[in-house]
Amino acid sequence: KILGERLMIYEYWYAGISGLNCMKKKKLREILKTAEMIYYIEEIKLTELGILTDREIQALIKAKKQQDIKEKWEMLEEKNIRFIPYFSEEYPVRLKNIPAPPYALYVRGRLPDSDRPAAALVGARNCTHYGERMALEYGEKLAENGISIISGMARGIDGAGQRGALNAGGMTYGILGCGVDICYPGEHRGLYQDLIKKGGVISEQSPGSPPLARYFPARNRIISGMADIVLVIEAKEKSGSLITADQALEQGKEVYALPGPVTSLLSQGCHRLIAQGAGILLSPEDLMETMGICLSKSRQNKSSEKKVLESPENMVYSCVGLFPKGLQELAQETKLAPEILMEELITLELQGFVKEISKNYYVKMR
Repeated sequence: KILGERLMIYEYWYAGISGLNCMKKKKLREILKTAEMIYYIEEIKLTELGILTDREIQALIKAKKQQDIKEKWEMLEEKNIRFIPYFSEEYPVRLKNIPAPPYALYVRGRLPDSDRPAAALVGARNCTHYGERMALEYGEKLAENGISIISGMARGIDGAGQRGALNAGGMTYGILGCGVDICYPGEHRGLYQDLIKKGGVISEQSPGSPPLARYFPARNRIISGMADIVLVIEAKEKSGSLITADQALEQGKEVYALPGPVTSLLSQGCHRLIAQGAGILLSPEDLMETMGICLSKSRQNKSSEKKVLESPENMVYSCVGLFPKGLQELAQETKLAPEILMEELITLELQGFVKEISKNYYVKMR
């Protein structure tokens, strides 16, 4: 520990004060040297420093009246939550140089390795099957080749990309818009537990903080800040993913976007980014080549393996795509009789190569 427990309790108290932004907190501490000094400074001397507004001074004074700081500090240890202020040696190097870095982080699990390349993978919550599959594939292939996946553990694209990274045995980290002791969204409980075991969940919000809307735009700057590049898989023209992309550009990071159908609302944000100069996601392999990362031998071997399917099985498989196709369309393309077409589709589904996502509509799974 950098400081003794008693002093760290003051630091924990100071980090959790609402009403003071990160930059003001950092500036005041650098002048007074410790949070303990801030706790005991008199109001008149605080005013004389000329750093805080009257409202901020009152917020600080109000915070001094908290009675349960020691109990909350002890709760961190009980829940295996680490408190990492900006002056800690553990504080991520990538975050130190972004505009308005978090004053402190709360972590369950691990922090990303600063020596390992990292990619933020973000996108729409209500994504299409195409977007979900692409997020899963990018998460899996990048993680398999040593790239950490940073995302927000949200529904849709975020969760799919992180699950792909976990499937590959890679490292992935969830940046939350609430306390790290809260699983949000609730249906991602399994993903949340896996991230703690095989990566980490991270937040600048104090434990117990609910997932309030105002926390998420600030959360997005941490997602981009912890990564070397940002990948936007699907996004509407106005979405949180584009906020992340904008913050990435402000931080000097490269942004890549996945193209999709021009008629899809969930691709309009990506197309707008591409029109503005973002890189185009063509394939994970192409992206890694751009990043200067060599494809692992295991992935090269897998990439060279092609599923050998007997005709007409191969014909049906080649006609099914990442976007849903109905039986009528597949029958027209394959020229197969309906009963033969259905037989081949059932065989392919049992083998895990296609999936019926709604009545008589199929998509490719591999």
